[in-house]
Amino acid sequence: MATATKTVKEKAVKAVKTKNTYVEARGGRKTAIARVRLIDNESGILVNGKDYVAYFKTPRYCMSVEAPLKMVGGVAAVGKKGVSAHVSGGGMTGQAEAVRHGLATVLARLDPSWRKILKAAGYLKRDPRAVERKKYGLKKARRAPQWAKR
Repeated sequence: MATATKTVKEKAVKAVKTKNTYVEARGGRKTAIARVRLIDNESGILVNGKDYVAYFKTPRYCMSVEAPLKMVGGVAAVGKKGVSAHVSGGGMTGQAEAVRHGLATVLARLDPSWRKILKAAGYLKRDPRAVERKKYGLKKARRAPQWAKR
């Protein structure tokens, strides 16, 4: 019984020692929501536990995720910090841009001088565009049924 409590205490001590500090922000696009953290003493960009290149696959989405870091001077400007993002909802484009929005917000909180650069690029504004809802009596949002004279 004594050994079981000892191992639990050792695990708790290890968890306290390895706890990293982080800066967190929320990003959004369409129906996608991303919780992005910039974590000290880590490296790389993880999205839902996978490397961002493996998660998004397409270079266009990867470039979208990397864009805020490139605007502020690359990974060297951030130092020994890793990015961890948890994304849900939407499609791939919405998720990639939600991560971009969250990462830009985190960077702006980390260093206020970067805010001006990121805001000029449009990375701090949540893109409000979304699909228009379908109305009754119509086939789609605006598409009316075909009209026939006879």
